[in-house]
Amino acid sequence: MTYTHSFIELIESSLLRHWNDDALTDFKGVTFQYKDVARKIEKLHILFENCGIQQGDKVALCGRNSAHWAVTYLATLTYGAVAVPILHEFNSEQIHNIANHCEAKLLFVGDVAATMIDPKIMPALEGIIYLPDFSLRECRTEKLRYAREHLNELFGKRFPKEFSANDVHYRRDEPEQLALINYTSGTTGHSKGVMIPYRALHSNTAYCMRVLGVHVEEGSPMLSILPMSHMYGMTVEFLFSVCHGCHLYFLTRLPSPAVIADAFASIRPAMVISVPLVVEKIIRKRVFPRIQNNVVRLLLTMPVVNKKVKQRICEIVSDAFGGKMYQVVVGGASLNHEIERFLHQIGFPLTVGYGTTECAPLITFSNHTEFLPGSCGLVVDNMELCIASDNPEKVPGEILTRGDNVMLGYFKNPEATAEVFDEEGWYHTGDLGTMSSDGHLYIRGRIKNMLLGSNGQNVYPEEIEDKLNSMTLVTESIIIQRGNHLIALVHPDIEHAQALGLSNKDLRDIMEQNRKSLNDILPSYCRVHAIELHFEEFEKTPKKSIKRHLYREH
Repeated sequence: MTYTHSFIELIESSLLRHWNDDALTDFKGVTFQYKDVARKIEKLHILFENCGIQQGDKVALCGRNSAHWAVTYLATLTYGAVAVPILHEFNSEQIHNIANHCEAKLLFVGDVAATMIDPKIMPALEGIIYLPDFSLRECRTEKLRYAREHLNELFGKRFPKEFSANDVHYRRDEPEQLALINYTSGTTGHSKGVMIPYRALHSNTAYCMRVLGVHVEEGSPMLSILPMSHMYGMTVEFLFSVCHGCHLYFLTRLPSPAVIADAFASIRPAMVISVPLVVEKIIRKRVFPRIQNNVVRLLLTMPVVNKKVKQRICEIVSDAFGGKMYQVVVGGASLNHEIERFLHQIGFPLTVGYGTTECAPLITFSNHTEFLPGSCGLVVDNMELCIASDNPEKVPGEILTRGDNVMLGYFKNPEATAEVFDEEGWYHTGDLGTMSSDGHLYIRGRIKNMLLGSNGQNVYPEEIEDKLNSMTLVTESIIIQRGNHLIALVHPDIEHAQALGLSNKDLRDIMEQNRKSLNDILPSYCRVHAIELHFEEFEKTPKKSIKRHLYREH
């Protein structure tokens, strides 16, 4: 492993290079320049110092994405404390458990979390600080109270003339030093504290700057729509943007399709980082209705105009994402193959990466110019990849990886750590995949999701779901096993069905036709016995993966 630069140095360098440039904006709200970010970081350092926070102490954050969330996170790392981002979608019990488990000294909360938590259940906390204005919501030491009430005075004493770029001098981190503990959202309902060292943050961020930075100019607008408390959003949207000197916008509220569409049109980001669900909804709701008609279908069959029609369709799709992005990067879950094929056919700049929280998060990636449909790219810098299979090109096996991006282990959980690392240092992802001879990775599913067919053959439910999700009025689906039968739970496109005046009986009839069409293209051992309608949207993790464990006994 080569570790020639510290991660903190990437942050400091960017603050100094872009001192007078716009850095962080709450969408339709306040904007901080890089010098403002540096000033706020310094004030939080003074607060930490005067209330007795030591290097290595845990500082937890729970709130929606915002400029103040970003500043607090950067201040925590540059001070030497350990950041503990908590997904704001977690319920109060999960927030309490994580704050207690990680032994947090301070907890920063947003407006929603502030109304959910009970300070009495977190007795080890010295204080709770409100992210929107950094006011004290709970204070248990006089040091913290004094530091907060006299913060501006303390800042003025430290910098009696003015605060300038010459005053920014952060510590340097060590590669194996713990930077943050990221508690997994978990599709099984159990969160584990993933210990991320500085080498993993540096390796991931430096890679993004190398492969994405050449296509995104410094100062370019970027939009943060993924939760920064999840490693995908934190690294590829947030840390890359800040360290590269971009102007990052935060939605600060629930990212509904309408809000995201408004933000894309207004900000026109230089690159779009997304999960599949957002891309699929935009394509199905905002693009397909405009192009799925007889005239367009006819024109696509004519070689003379085919290319021009595809170019026009590609422009329509591009406009839906703001019209200025170099590419759309999808990760966090698999993209529907129908949507992927459509975007590839029209020449849209799409690429799909793969990673895990335990790798902070990147394992494989390729820019859209090298991307192969169906794949997740090539292994990233400083990482190795292999498939635990005698025939990795054709027979799926567990995906194993090792290198700079990999975690230190699970916090206070040596048993779980031992389960995922083997004697040679390979991290066992729990995902199944194949790999082409030239190194492109293809995801086949999760080991724990794999089902056993009636004839003893392995059934990968994700592959069936992908085909079913492309059928009439299917929004999303889960394949479960009941005895020897495979059952599909389907959440239908209720809005579309109501617009067509369809009854529940009509929907059931349509789903039965979908089932027959699906079985026609499936091997006999993985055919679906029945489709059951599920009118409520399936519960999901923050990265929009369905919480399968909730439906296995459906």
